[in-house]
Amino acid sequence: MTQPHSLSTRHGALKLPAFLPDGTRGVVRTLDSADLERSGITGLMVNALHLSTHPGTSLVASHGGIHDFMGWPHPVASDSGGFQVYSLIKESSNAGTITNKGFNYRLDRGHKKRTLTPEKCIQKQFMIGADIMFCLDHCTHPDDGEETQLQSVKHTVEWARKCKAEFSRQVEQKNLEGDLPLLYGIIQGGENRELREQCAAELLEIGFDGFGFGGWPVDDAGGLVDAVAYVAELIPQELPRHALGIGKPENLIEAFHLGYHTFDCVLPTRDARKKRLYVFEEEPHAGMRGTDFYRYLYIEDEPFARDTSPIDPGCDCACCQRYSRAYLHHLFQIGEGSAYRLATLHNLRFYTRLISALSQGEADH
Repeated sequence: MTQPHSLSTRHGALKLPAFLPDGTRGVVRTLDSADLERSGITGLMVNALHLSTHPGTSLVASHGGIHDFMGWPHPVASDSGGFQVYSLIKESSNAGTITNKGFNYRLDRGHKKRTLTPEKCIQKQFMIGADIMFCLDHCTHPDDGEETQLQSVKHTVEWARKCKAEFSRQVEQKNLEGDLPLLYGIIQGGENRELREQCAAELLEIGFDGFGFGGWPVDDAGGLVDAVAYVAELIPQELPRHALGIGKPENLIEAFHLGYHTFDCVLPTRDARKKRLYVFEEEPHAGMRGTDFYRYLYIEDEPFARDTSPIDPGCDCACCQRYSRAYLHHLFQIGEGSAYRLATLHNLRFYTRLISALSQGEADH
C-alpha cells in the first residue's frame, strides 16, 4: 500500500503534508481568511467545544457552517475539545469529572456544568460542518499511572465506537451523499506499547478514515516521546495520520519522517504575538533535521530598533517584502495592532515554506 498524498474533502483536496493553524474559535487570531490564503495555508483546525460555548454551534449552523461563517472555502478539521476539558480537570478537580459516558465540566467558576459525550461531540462537529472530525478521547499525561492509562484506553475505544455510530446516524438523518466528512480515531495508551497496540487494534476494527496521535507528544526536553514513532507504526500505510499538537519546527519534521501527514499547533501564531519570530538559516530543503536550520528572532530586543533588514531576507510574506525589523519593532513598542498581524503572517509563511520543502522532497523520491 502507498502513502496518501492528499485528502479528498467536500471543500477541495488537502494536499499532504499540511500544517493546520489553530483557528480555535473560528479565527486565526489577528488574521482574516485572505491573509491565510496569501500565507499558503490550505486547511484549518477549529475547536468544537469552544465554538459551542461561543458563538454556539446553532449560530454557526445558521450561517451555513463554519466555512461560510468565517469566509474560508477550504478544508476545516475540528478538534473534539476533549483535550481542553481534560486539561481543565487536570488543573483542578473542581472543574469537572471523567466518567464512562464522557466529561462533566465547568469552563469557568460560576458557570453551570456541561456534559461532553461522544454523541454530543459528533453532533457539534456536524453542526459546524467540519470536513475532518475527531472522535472524543480521554487524554492522559505520560506521567499518569498505569491504571489511568488503562482507563483512558477503555474510554477512548468505547467513546470512538459511540462516535462512529452517531456519525452514521447523522449521515442518514441528513441524507448526505457524495463526499462525506472524514472521521478520525485517536490512539491513546501513554508510553505503554501494549496499551497503544491494544487501542490501535480495537480502533482499526471499528474502522476510521484516519487516526491521530493521542496524549502528550513531547518530553521534558522538548523532543518527541517514543510513543509518537510507535503509534505511526501501528497505523496501516494507506491511512492518514494526524499529529495532534505537534508543531515545533524540528518536531514537525521528525513526525513527518515518522509517517505523519497533518499537523496542528498554536505555537507559530502564539509565538508571533509574543514577538518571537522564526528565521531560516538557509533556504528550506527536504534534508532539514535537528535545530540548526532555523533560529528565533526576538523582535522586541533593542538592536532591532535600528535594523533596516527584513525579518528573513529569503521570505516572501507581506511583512518581509515591505517592512523592516526596525519598523516591526516600532509597531510592537507602541502597541499597534498591525504588529501582531504582520508577525503572524511571517510565522505562518515560515511553516508553509517548511511544509513545501518537505513535500518537494517526498515528490523527488
